[in-house]
Amino acid sequence: MFLTSPRKIRDPEKFPTVQLCLLAIVRLAEPIALTSIFPYAFQLIKHFHVGDESDASFYAGLLISAFALSESLTGMYWGGLSDRVGRKPVLLLGCLGTMLSMTMVGFASNIYVALAGRALGGFLNGNIGVIQTMVGELVTKPEHEPRAYSIMPFVWSIGTIIGPAIGGYFADPVRGFPDRFSEDGLFARFPYLLPNLLCSGLLLISIIAGYLLLEETHPDMQPRILLPGSACASDETPLMATADAVRTPAVDSRAERYGTFDGRDDSGWRNPPAKTMTRKVFTKQIVALIIALGIFTYHSMTYDHLLPIFLEDDRGDTISALSTSVLGIDPFSSPGGLGIPVQKVGVIMSVNGVIALVVQAVVFPFAAATFGIQRLFTLVTLLHPVAYFMMPFLTYLPPSWVTSGIYACLTVRNLLSIIAYPVLLILLKEATPSPCVLGRINGLAASAGAACRTMAPPVAGYLYTLGSKAEFSGLAWYGSAFVAIVGAIQCFSVRREKPQADSDVESSDDMRFDHKSGPIATVADTPSILSI
Repeated sequence: MFLTSPRKIRDPEKFPTVQLCLLAIVRLAEPIALTSIFPYAFQLIKHFHVGDESDASFYAGLLISAFALSESLTGMYWGGLSDRVGRKPVLLLGCLGTMLSMTMVGFASNIYVALAGRALGGFLNGNIGVIQTMVGELVTKPEHEPRAYSIMPFVWSIGTIIGPAIGGYFADPVRGFPDRFSEDGLFARFPYLLPNLLCSGLLLISIIAGYLLLEETHPDMQPRILLPGSACASDETPLMATADAVRTPAVDSRAERYGTFDGRDDSGWRNPPAKTMTRKVFTKQIVALIIALGIFTYHSMTYDHLLPIFLEDDRGDTISALSTSVLGIDPFSSPGGLGIPVQKVGVIMSVNGVIALVVQAVVFPFAAATFGIQRLFTLVTLLHPVAYFMMPFLTYLPPSWVTSGIYACLTVRNLLSIIAYPVLLILLKEATPSPCVLGRINGLAASAGAACRTMAPPVAGYLYTLGSKAEFSGLAWYGSAFVAIVGAIQCFSVRREKPQADSDVESSDDMRFDHKSGPIATVADTPSILSI
């Protein structure tokens, strides 16, 4: 198959710069498409005239979470399918599904069509788990992991700059650009079509680039050995074993069992029995990491959902922080939002992406080298509740200080969340017992994350609605802080343990699996099957 046929052999000792850049190009269009709806989701619900206007934040949460809900139901399926047919076909199909989803939302005339479009995109998209798997398969050296695993969040940050800018700037173009768009034209009937069409065009470019240039990374679809031409045997070459383990032929005619891996049957490693896989793949370490990823995804998504609503909501009557002491501010009374127009919200969210970009490129490598992966994970998880406690107090700032306060809060939040995500991915890869189940584990992690992203917007929107009616918009932010506190407690159940050989193996001559380089075979009379 053209999509999965390898074109050249990659050197595992070198950093896969070219392929990671190509993967980043394919990845870039997705965060643009997914985040472009954030600035105008609140206004889109009002345009549909769904329910009472005070409930718009709740219905906006439903619209955003529809994608994640359907993605959670199929994420593990796409991960398992990528283990069978390859990563690249599944990745491109996910981009195509997102493109179709954007088009449906743009042409939606009511909330039901918009919800169907978002749900369809989620059903056809398993890219989060597949991309994590591809990065793990491209990178085989531990020293390359921090740099490699920071690339995709880095790309996501770029997408969160461009996406909200497109959504906020081009939403309702008849009102934003009255000289260029007619009041009787297509974009008057569908005021949020233009940003969706622009994002669909970017997705089409990423699909073409991925189809033509991206290479398959599935280990079973790669050449088994790296042999120079001089290593090939001829009629004059004696049947002598090579000294270098890397050049050990996969099939050795001198072995007692011809056709096996160095005298061994490696089918147990590549296709482990179902009972063994069920028992050994989802270990306590894997489960703890997936739970940590789910908790982080939940409260992180609530932040992304609440931010534009809080910024756009009408400003309530609050006492200026300049005329009262800090102790005089009531933390349980924060009516309304900040009253910022949607175009400026798009700019703020784009600046938020720039802040995330700087954190990803500059702060994360330094922090990883200084603290180490495990300690850094614990540190940012413990500090995460602070990012949510800060937000309600912005309503007490005078108008001239609001913008600076917003960017200060966004900086604190990005310092914590942008570091937490790649650290979790590194820990998850290290805990994976075998590369042949990496797609399944990442698929389950993606499904768990999508399930949490499904619950986050409607719950946060509902809490915001309740808080607004009680003149306490901080209720939703404190709810997110509570979940972050739960994550801070749960993080102590995560321990960084490198995969080791199965402790049940009795013979020291049994085949072992090295997490970075694959199977290691030793010569013995009795073949063994690797348990994972």
